[in-house]
Amino acid sequence: MPEPYRGALSRQPQRPLVVVDDPEAVELTGPVFGAADVTAIDSDLTRQHPGQPLGQRITVSGRVVDRTGRPVHGQLVEIWQANAAGRYAHRRDQHHAPLDPNFTGAGRCLTDDQGHYRFTTIRPGAYPWGEHSNSWRPAHIHFSLFGTAFTQRLVTQMYFPGDPLLPLDPIWCGVPDADRQRLVAAYDPELSVPGRALGYRWDIVLDGGPR
Repeated sequence: MPEPYRGALSRQPQRPLVVVDDPEAVELTGPVFGAADVTAIDSDLTRQHPGQPLGQRITVSGRVVDRTGRPVHGQLVEIWQANAAGRYAHRRDQHHAPLDPNFTGAGRCLTDDQGHYRFTTIRPGAYPWGEHSNSWRPAHIHFSLFGTAFTQRLVTQMYFPGDPLLPLDPIWCGVPDADRQRLVAAYDPELSVPGRALGYRWDIVLDGGPR
């Protein structure tokens, strides 16, 4: 069994939550975006720079549905990830793996009328994260989904099938046994691009309940 995820304790709020008297005021003063602000190149992380990024190209796609199976359309889906060497394009990432000048590792798209989303990217590498001695995070992609307001947000992670690091990862193991496999994408050759990219399917259910 892996050691417990110690980071959860340090990330808990240390002060009382802020009470908002007028929730509508939060929306009026928050960020605003429209469909025109999200372009096709935003969802293809391999086309955002002059050169081609290093690594195995993949497509990640699926549907966003509610707890009754109805598609959620117009949903803003954002991702961020490490490069093929396991390093984020962020100044706080001090991993000794090389940066890729042609890969920033961030993308976004809007779901269509049937709730579909699709990204083209590269498979991220594992990286050491200092949680305990010789600890490595399995390959994963971070997902963020906004609801009808910027105060409604789900942040989660997608993993890859067959990764030997999964049983050793405190975050993955911190999820109830029955739900862990929901975080693992499925390889789907129908989603692959011949000669270019492997395809993975990962559907997202917005429960809206206590789970």
